[in-house]
Amino acid sequence: MSPQKKPAAKSAKAESKPAKKAAPAAVATAPSTNDVQAQTAEVSGKTLTGKVISNKMQKTIAVQIERIVRHETYGKYLRRRTKLLAHDEAGDCREGDVVTIAECRPISRRKSWRVVRVVERAAAQ
Repeated sequence: MSPQKKPAAKSAKAESKPAKKAAPAAVATAPSTNDVQAQTAEVSGKTLTGKVISNKMQKTIAVQIERIVRHETYGKYLRRRTKLLAHDEAGDCREGDVVTIAECRPISRRKSWRVVRVVERAAAQ
């Protein structure tokens, strides 16, 4: 007689897991500040904050990111600026606004960032 294979025993981990609970029904309400913060927290990848220096393009803004770097030899602190293009779907950013941008998939050749929120509005002229 040939030996018969025994059925594989279920692991103890699979048996000890509790059943999933049903999610409560969603109630339609106006978004609160906690919801807005939660949406901002869901951003994956890098986020940067900078000043809008141009909004003359359609659905695109130019953001200047400023960082302070210490010179290796002399120790003097230098300002370094980077200009990035960001996608502004709503088109509500104006020159002088301080915005937070997040990394995203490439939208065009130079545009791989999108506007997350407007931190501070520029003074109206």
